[in-house]
Formats: sequence, C-alpha cells, structure tokens
Amino acid sequence: MAFKLNISVSFICLMVLVLATGSYGGGISIYWGQNGNEGTLAETCATGNYEYVNIAFLATFGNGQTPMINLAGHCDPYSNGCTGLSSDIKSCQAKGVKVILSIGGGAGSYSLSSSDDARQVAMYLWNNFLGGTSSSRPLGPAVLDGVDFDIEGGTGEHWDDLAKYLSGYSKKGKKVYLTAAPQCPFPDAWVGNALKTGLFDYVWVQFYNNPPCQYSSADIANLEDAWKQWTSDIPATKIFLGLPAAPDAAGSGFIPVNDLTSKVLPAIKNSSKYGGVMLWSKYYDDQSGYSSSIKSHV
Repeated sequence: MAFKLNISVSFICLMVLVLATGSYGGGISIYWGQNGNEGTLAETCATGNYEYVNIAFLATFGNGQTPMINLAGHCDPYSNGCTGLSSDIKSCQAKGVKVILSIGGGAGSYSLSSSDDARQVAMYLWNNFLGGTSSSRPLGPAVLDGVDFDIEGGTGEHWDDLAKYLSGYSKKGKKVYLTAAPQCPFPDAWVGNALKTGLFDYVWVQFYNNPPCQYSSADIANLEDAWKQWTSDIPATKIFLGLPAAPDAAGSGFIPVNDLTSKVLPAIKNSSKYGGVMLWSKYYDDQSGYSSSIKSHV
C-alpha cells in the first residue's frame, strides 16, 4: 500500500511541476568524434552533462563500399586502433548515458542503392556495432544503444528501409534506438520519408546553418514556427533543439546562453514532445562551456 502511495505522490509531484512551469524537463545530446582535442569518450560522459553521446561518424557505407568509421584524431580504424573504445562505451552506459553510432555526416561518402542495400547495411551495423557478432567490430565488443541518421548528402532514397530493418533487430533482444539529425527546413530533403515511419525515438533537428528557420536576435518567430511544425508533424518520441555549442561551431545559428534560457526554451518547452537540446560538438562545448551553462534550464 505504501509503495502505491509513494508512486502516486511522485506522480502528483511531477504533474504539479509540469503544470506549475508549463514545461517538460529535457536532456542534452552531444556529438563526439570529429576532433582529437575534445577529450576521450569516457571523459565526455564523466562530465555528467550529457544523456546521449553520438559517436561521429561512420562516414563511408552503402552502394557496395566497404564501411569505414572516421573518428578524426581519436584513433586509427585502418589499424584496428579504435577497439579500445569499448571500455569507454561501457563506462558511459554504466552512468546511464546512451551511446549511439552516427552514420553519415557532412563530408561522408554514403548512399543506399536499393532496399536490399539498406538490408545489408542494417545487417552490417547490427553485427559490427549492435547486438550481433563479427570478427572485426571497429569499436570492439561493446554493444552500442542505437544508430543516428545524420544524412546530409547523397539521395533521400531507402533511409526508410534502413530504419525498418534496424528497428526489426530490436526483436532480437536489446532495443535499438533510432535517432536522426535533420535540417530545420521542413520536410528534410534526405530523411524526411524515413521520419514518417514513426520508428525514430529521438530527432535532434539542426536549427543552424539554416537562416529561414533558425533563431535571430531580432525574431524568435521563425524558429518557433519550425519547432511547431516538427513537433506536430513528425511521429517521433521526442524532438530536440539542435544548436552549435559555440559561435564558430557553425556558419550561423548560435544562440547566446541568456537568449536560449530566457526566450527560446520557454517558447518550446511546453510541447510534450520536447526532449532537450542537441549540441555540435564536444570540442566546441569544451571551448564555450555551453552545456554547463544551460544544463539546469534544459
């Protein structure tokens, strides 16, 4: 009886919090891997600032290519030098951080030529990074939590097939989380169709390098309108506000901390689909301290 009462009291407290603030609490997602001077993966998780870490990137795959991960100065995949990351991945997961493999990126060589190509890429990802088995797992034996679609080139074809095949592997045991990083103009040119499947758990929308839908100090309306469209039209569990972690992390779209906490977050946190903030990237966050400054407001 006491147990049931405690649950009820906790639930009521949560509801009071949501009703009082009119907003939902969120977490921070970070991209790690594209700068050797951003600290280790284990150090990244040890900050306590991030709930999700996207390992960036599996930049080459599909269309008959040998898949290849690129982690800049962190390790050399060509000499099997990234397998040591398994202990870091497990350290992160032990802290409750979800560690996700991001595929694609702004400078990769990737595309899917057919539904069968998507099936083969999904099998490769399952066997080499997720719950399957392979003699040549690039990051060692650790089992990642999911796959992030950061598709910024190639074509928009067959990403929905890839999502369906990857989602199917959840039936084999541990859930495979699916996330994506579309650009804020709606619908996204590359993963727009994939997002319609309703299979994605977290969608961190890039509200930067896209002036028509990003924040400007003079006007929050463009961002707010885009946010409403994303949260109402995409059947994902949670939508995140994707931002540069420092002014030089992107061509445009950086939001000063005070503007984010006083104007932007209050305008978007009343959505039940609000999941938090995504930042590019750990390297720039180290320079600016952005995540530490916003964490209590997210």
